[in-house]
Amino acid sequence: MKNVLVIFYSQSGQLKSIAQNIAKPFLNSDEIKVTFHEIKLEKPFPFPWNKDSFFDAFPESFLQIPTTLKPVPNEILNTKFDLVLFHYQVWYLSPSIPINSFLRSEEGKKILNNTPVVTINGSRNMWFMAQEKIKVLLRESNAQLVGNIALVDRVGNLISVLTIVEWMFSGVKKKYLGFFPLPGVSEKDIQESTKFGETILSQFHQNKLNDLQPKLVAADAVRISPYLVTVDKTANKIFNKWSNFIYKNPKKRKQLLKIFYIYLFLAIWLISPIVYILHLISYPFKLKTIKKETQYYQGV
Repeated sequence: MKNVLVIFYSQSGQLKSIAQNIAKPFLNSDEIKVTFHEIKLEKPFPFPWNKDSFFDAFPESFLQIPTTLKPVPNEILNTKFDLVLFHYQVWYLSPSIPINSFLRSEEGKKILNNTPVVTINGSRNMWFMAQEKIKVLLRESNAQLVGNIALVDRVGNLISVLTIVEWMFSGVKKKYLGFFPLPGVSEKDIQESTKFGETILSQFHQNKLNDLQPKLVAADAVRISPYLVTVDKTANKIFNKWSNFIYKNPKKRKQLLKIFYIYLFLAIWLISPIVYILHLISYPFKLKTIKKETQYYQGV
């Protein structure tokens, strides 16, 4: 009997649904014992969010400053797992605070030590740099990253900003103003994610997890947008300055967060369209770089 651990943190329930669907093939196997672990905080973040709490999470999210988690059950801590399916979401271009906290914890490091891991992220659209940060934390835990799946909101960048923010602030997954598309990863993509579980299970049975990622890519598990890669890299540099400045000035935190909100609004609605136009103009001259980046971010 082999042991597989499914780890996730979910506020809205979206990532929990993804975790359950990807795990279905494993649950149907008599040769595998599947254990689910939902990361929980001692002091949970609110859901739905309000504006103040949403932006107050920015500095610690980006700087990957951990918070206190509820203990992992002893049954999990005392089991050696043959595979971990690790689900996470992106907050402010970094792994969410609960996910970051788990990866930095002694319990998390013990569980992941010398263990194959498949990362599965459910995000709005920009996950590239967050995955790079996940890689660093997995290496620090001596984990073996063997696969990655990226499930994203497929609608346009600016439309998804509107719909996701409405969802986060209302707590209800609905069509914004009655006609915008539903926010988040589509229900179709969530339901069809079972195919990724089948791919992972097949390689797992054959002891060929080191050959897993090309199989996942062939199954359309990782789509790359060169434009969003560029935005993600650029925004990380800017967020690094903002987050450090706010975090190091606690007495001015509220005022600085208000200024950051204004900056973010302008960046999304004024600067990003200009960046997109420039990207389209320069695209033919960057084909080699784009091809190289695509191959990199589709890998592990």
